[in-house]
Order: sequence, then C-alpha cells, then structure tokens
Amino acid sequence: MAQPLDLAAVRPFENLEFLARQLVEGFITGLHQSPYHGFSVEFSEHRLYNPGESTRHLDWKVLARTDKLFVKRYEEETNLRCHLLLDVSPSMYYPEPSHDKLRFAVLCAAAITTLLQKQRDAVGLVTFSDQIELQTPVRSTSTHRHTLLLTLQQQLERPVTRRPTDVAKVIHQIAQQIPKRSLVVLFSDMLGRGREEQTEALAALQHLRHQQHEVLLFHIMDRATEADFDFADRPYLFEDMETGQQVKLQPSQVRDQYRAAMRQYEQELALRCGQYKIDFVPVDTREPFDKVLYAYLVKRGKVK
Repeated sequence: MAQPLDLAAVRPFENLEFLARQLVEGFITGLHQSPYHGFSVEFSEHRLYNPGESTRHLDWKVLARTDKLFVKRYEEETNLRCHLLLDVSPSMYYPEPSHDKLRFAVLCAAAITTLLQKQRDAVGLVTFSDQIELQTPVRSTSTHRHTLLLTLQQQLERPVTRRPTDVAKVIHQIAQQIPKRSLVVLFSDMLGRGREEQTEALAALQHLRHQQHEVLLFHIMDRATEADFDFADRPYLFEDMETGQQVKLQPSQVRDQYRAAMRQYEQELALRCGQYKIDFVPVDTREPFDKVLYAYLVKRGKVK
C-alpha cells in the first residue's frame, strides 16, 4: 500500500501541483487495497456497473486491472459544483514558522481540486479572513485547475498579517452568492474571539444548509498544543496572532481550565453540525491526509 504523505515530507517540496497529484495517486492506490474498494477510482471516465444494464460500454481494461465492472461515462453525467473555502486568517499560520495548519489545509484543498478535475466536476476557491480576499470562478477545465493550484501555492508564500477572523460574515456572503445545491468544503480552525462570535459562525453554517447547499467542514487544529495545551512546564510568552496581545504564564496554571473549555467548544460545534446535517470532520495536522480525501469522497457520494 502506498505510504501516506505527512507534513514532514511536504516541507522539502515547493511544487504543489506535483504534491497534490502524488497524494491523490497514492490515495487511489490505497483505495484499491483497502476495505473501501466500493468507490470508483477511475473518476473521470467511469462509474460502477449496475446489474441488468447494457454491457455495451463496459471497460474491459479496467476489469482486467481491478476485477471490477465499470461502465464508461460521459461528461454530461457529472455536474457537481464545489466551492472550496480556505481560512487564511492569522490563526491558521500557527505554529510559525512552518504554519502547519495553513500548509495542511492548502495541500488538502489542492488534492481535492485534483480529484474534482479527474471527475470533471467544477471547482472554485474562496480565501478569507475578516472578508473575502479572493474568489475564483467555478470551472472544470485543466487550465482552471492549474490556476487554482498556483493560487493555493501563493497562499503559502504570503506573509501573515494581523487582521481578525470573521467566519460568519464570509459564510453568509457565500451562502447568498452561489447557486443552490452546491457542495461547500470549508477548511478552518473555527477559532473566534469569544462565545458570541462562535455562535454567529454556527448560525452562518446553518444559513448554508438553508440555501440547500451540502457542507463539509474540516476543523483543522494542531491538537497537541491547541486542544491539549501540551507545553512543557516552564514559563511561556503566549501571543494572540490576530491582535498581538501577549500574556506570560506557566501552562500548568491554566491547562485544566483550557482543556475543559476547548472540549466544550468542540462538542458544541460537532453537535450543532450534526443538527444542521453538516459533515463535521475534526482534523489534526499530524494525521495522514487520507482522512480528508476519504471524507470528501463520502460526501460527494451523498451529493450525486
């Protein structure tokens, strides 16, 4: 089985398009060798054969290679429109200098873009912090995919700027703009400033569902430090990446209260997403990327 890529393997590379293709090809190979073999991995040209239908379009080469029956399909059979929403607010640049959360999210978005193009589905990209910073058209061409991957690559090269996050405002905007019955894939740490802002973000997610969009939320965190507050027991100077505000403390003084507050927030986020029928996927940047790609395939199967 192909070995999954991790962030340590990603850092020496700079070509995001190559990395995304390598990640997708490894994932597809893994699907063939895993319990998830029910998925069609000839995304752009095939679908599973349904017993009783004509065998005229069976692909015998794929049958010989996979021992499964696939029917050649045509472009008009695919009509998914996917909008990738990428949080590029300062908190996503944690931890510096490698800003693993953003790097993880960018590579996942690039891999899903590659999968979408293989399936001839249309994809667009939105990057945001306290406002929409970039919004591309939604298209399915190879040229468009190449442009999106270059744009994602540039996100890793831009310096962090101190500006707030406003997930709620951006999601409300997107919910109103995009055609109904789209798939919205959100990559964010969902870290707002205070309970009120977090409540507003959840209400915005509900707005997406009200507009009949399917929603997949990847909640991206560095769990060891952001959820478990796993720092050595010595004094630290902690700095808010959005405001620059600093506080000096010893982690053991607040660790229990911090963990309890984070658990409560994550449980509420998962509960509300479940109520709104939003697919909620907590992701640790130290986990393999396959978890994200598999969650996307499951969601796509629900939309189609």
